[in-house]
Amino acid sequence: MKAGPLTEQSRFAFIVGAPRCGTTTLAGFLQQHPDVCFSAVKEPHFFSRDELDGLSEEQRNRLIDEEYLERFFGQCDGTEKLRAEGSVTYLYVADRMAAILERWPDARFIIALRDPLAMLPSLHQRLLVTGDENITDFRKAWAKIDDRAQGKSIPRSAIDPRFLRYDEAGALGRHVEKFLVAVGRERCHIVLFDDLAKDPEATYRDLCRFLDLEPWAGTKYKPRRINTSFRFGWLQRLLKRPPKAVRTVLAGEKFRTREKQLGVGEGRTVKAIFAVRKRLLDWNKVPAKREPLDPEIRQQIINRLHDDVILLSQVINRDLSHWLGGVPEANPKVEKARGA
Repeated sequence: MKAGPLTEQSRFAFIVGAPRCGTTTLAGFLQQHPDVCFSAVKEPHFFSRDELDGLSEEQRNRLIDEEYLERFFGQCDGTEKLRAEGSVTYLYVADRMAAILERWPDARFIIALRDPLAMLPSLHQRLLVTGDENITDFRKAWAKIDDRAQGKSIPRSAIDPRFLRYDEAGALGRHVEKFLVAVGRERCHIVLFDDLAKDPEATYRDLCRFLDLEPWAGTKYKPRRINTSFRFGWLQRLLKRPPKAVRTVLAGEKFRTREKQLGVGEGRTVKAIFAVRKRLLDWNKVPAKREPLDPEIRQQIINRLHDDVILLSQVINRDLSHWLGGVPEANPKVEKARGA
């Protein structure tokens, strides 16, 4: 199915991350809005791909038309005011956003952020569920960040190993600063998980104001993607990150949407496999146990990201002094008063 024509009213917005900071909930808000056409898969990760490097503008636009718009927005009819997607990898590849701005100069970006002490254990649990991580103990996974920086201890099932560098994933100040420079502060809207959890309706109204949308009265504000765990790790990895030979079918509908040949429908056999896969995943799913963060690892995270949280508070001009268990210097107003 070809995407409907982009009209003068059609604009683009990208929820770019960070992971486990409420991006799925924000995507859910926009998916409900009648004036928004959201991508067929929440996270296409299209502009993170290496294939875009080195292409001419003409080649890149052809690839965007054929492999992005048609694949992920083929359901749009062209009457919507906004098209949107939510690839959390984009925050970490700010230099690749140039391709978006070349195609859509008025594109807008939503950046969701969260205290690393809560974000990183949640990210670890999510990577276990997706099959990208195979170390079930966060303490042991954190201990591997130096090895993984050298390309060691990377599970074969990991599709995007960058998030296994939990220290890098949590360095929000550095990544946000670089992103704002790359795309322009005026094109970006910051959402703190603190605000989203406290008042989702107000957060939604602010989001709509930034996107020039009228808030939709029928919006449901229930949080999305609550932490879950599984019975058997080997089964989870087999179904989420299967061997390449069977990946386009066994990895499920979302992965297949990203990879399958366009214009080819799903036969009965593939649909049956999807149904069995879903039943197995549902059976393997169990509620995640909330384990207290190991005190030693907690302190290591604080030590590693202390200065980065201060940087982030300055970059976005928000009081983050309550993050990392308390960082008084992460309050721009207090620091400005001290320097006056």
